[in-house]
Amino acid sequence: MTTLTQDTIVAFIGDIFARCGDEEYLGEPVTMAQHMLQGATIAEQNGLPEDIIVAALLHDIGHFTSEFGTFSMEDTEDRFHEEAGARVLADFFPSVVIDCVRHHVAAKRYLCATKPEYFNRLSEASIHSLNLQGGPMSDAEVADFQKNPNLEKIIQVRYLDEAGKHPDMQTPDYAHFAPMVQRVVDAHMRTLG
Repeated sequence: MTTLTQDTIVAFIGDIFARCGDEEYLGEPVTMAQHMLQGATIAEQNGLPEDIIVAALLHDIGHFTSEFGTFSMEDTEDRFHEEAGARVLADFFPSVVIDCVRHHVAAKRYLCATKPEYFNRLSEASIHSLNLQGGPMSDAEVADFQKNPNLEKIIQVRYLDEAGKHPDMQTPDYAHFAPMVQRVVDAHMRTLG
């Protein structure tokens, strides 16, 4: 496994999109790449900040953690893709992107608890996964989740997650977003000195 750097992470992720993006997205009518590209495209079309666009693009990268050498196909337990994705991106991306990746599953549970009408937006596959993920949050979980300083952006990415499931939506490919991903990485690395 090649050691990833600031200069190679963007191309590495692009290679994952190219090789693995056609995988089924958990019973939805889109592939994994279509799903993530749709969320990023919708964010870009709505003029959202680059960190949100990139977070939407990468929120499900944890489904491919074996590509990063952190999990193997022999794993039999739930890999908690949201946590796995946050871990593999943590060395290169700012906390807002990492929080959006790490908490996009919890955000679904949060919205179902605090905005009951949100449940009506969920696809059948998303409802199924909600039940596996613990259902709507309890009052105590809601109170704890609301303490996250990136809550608003996490919720934005959650809405983009639900929106990115249209089998006939046309999007740019990963190469369109790659310069933006690199800008977010570079800006973050500059803050680290």
